[in-house]
Amino acid sequence: MRYAILSALKFLPIAIVTALNIGSAHADVRIKDIASFEGVRENQLVGYGLVVGLNGTGDTLRNSPFTEKSIEGMLERLGVGNLSEDKIKTENTAAVMVTAMLPPFARRGSTIDVVVSSLGDADSLRGGTLVVTPLTGADGEVYAVAQGPIAVAGFAAQGINASVVEGVPTVARIENGATVEAEIDFRLNDMDSLRIALRTPDFTTAVRVADAINDQLGQRKAAALDPTTIEIALNNKEDVPQLMAGIENLTVEPDSAAKVVIDARSGTIVIGSNVRIDEVAVSQGGLTVVVREDPVISQPEPFSVSGATIVVPQTSVAVNEKEAKFTILEGDVSLQRLVDGLNAIGIGASETISILQAIKAAGALHADLEII
Repeated sequence: MRYAILSALKFLPIAIVTALNIGSAHADVRIKDIASFEGVRENQLVGYGLVVGLNGTGDTLRNSPFTEKSIEGMLERLGVGNLSEDKIKTENTAAVMVTAMLPPFARRGSTIDVVVSSLGDADSLRGGTLVVTPLTGADGEVYAVAQGPIAVAGFAAQGINASVVEGVPTVARIENGATVEAEIDFRLNDMDSLRIALRTPDFTTAVRVADAINDQLGQRKAAALDPTTIEIALNNKEDVPQLMAGIENLTVEPDSAAKVVIDARSGTIVIGSNVRIDEVAVSQGGLTVVVREDPVISQPEPFSVSGATIVVPQTSVAVNEKEAKFTILEGDVSLQRLVDGLNAIGIGASETISILQAIKAAGALHADLEII
C-alpha cells in the first residue's frame, strides 16, 4: 500500500512525502516478501539451566529454593554427594531459562543463538557461564544443547544509598551457543501439494498470486483456497525446491483495505491511498484561555511590631480567540485532495486527528480508523 505520512509536529502543516506518487498504481512485490511456504518455519526451544561464575550477583538460595535443588542435582551427577543444606552458601550461581529458535531444516551439528533469562532473584548475569542445558521442543524431544559464556548488554552498580541500572543485566545472549543434536524429519519432495500462506489475508491478493503462478507454470496448478492460503498441486517428478525458488521470486500487485492509522502519542498519521471521504465541510478554530499568576512579595512597614513578610499572588487572565475557518471537501475525496483541504485551513497533526475522528463518526470516512 502506498502511504502518505502527515506531519507529526503540531506547528507544521500537513504534507505528503514528495517521493511518493499517490496517483500511480501499486508497485509489484515479490511473493517471498508477502507470503511464506507452509512447513518452512522456525520452532521454539526451551530449557532450564544454571549460570555459574557470577561475582556475588547470583540467586539467594534462601529465596530461590529451586536453585539450591538444581545445584545439588548437578553436583550429584558430577560425583559430589552427601551435601547438607548448611554447606551450600554460594552466591555465584543463578537459575535461568534458556530459549532459542530452531531454524527450518537445521542439520545436526549446526549452531544457533540462545537467550538466557534469570529465573530467581539474581542481580546480574554478567561474567557467568551457562552449564550444559538440553533444549526441548513442544513435543518434549531434545533438539539442541546449549553451553558457554554469556554476553550481557546491561549492567548494574549499587552502593549504600544509590544504585544505577543500565539495560537489563538479568537477560543475556550466547551467539552460536547451542548445537543442534536432532533434526526435524521433513522432506519437501515427498509432498503432494505446496501451500503458500499470505502474511496479510486478502482475497484479491490471493487470487493474484494464484494467477501469477499459473501464468509462470503454463497450467492451472495453483488455486486460492481462502484469503490466506494458495495451494499448488505437485506431481511425483516435481523438483519442489527449484519450484519454490521460482515461485517466491514472482512479482504480484498486492491489494489492501483502506485504512487510516493514528499514533496519538507522537501525532503521526498514516493514510492509505484507497481512503475516500464523502462531501463534508470542516472548520477549525476555538478559544485559548491563558491564566498566569505572578507572586508579589509584600514587606511590612519599617519598625512595625506585628508585621510579617507575605507573598501575594497577582492573577492575570488573557483570552485569545482563533478565527474559525471552513473548507469544503467535495464528494469522493482522494488522499491528495484530503490533505490539500486540511492544509487550506492551516492545521497541524493534533487537530487533524480530531477532524478524522469526527469525519469517521459522521459516516463520511470510508476506511478503517485505527488508533495505536
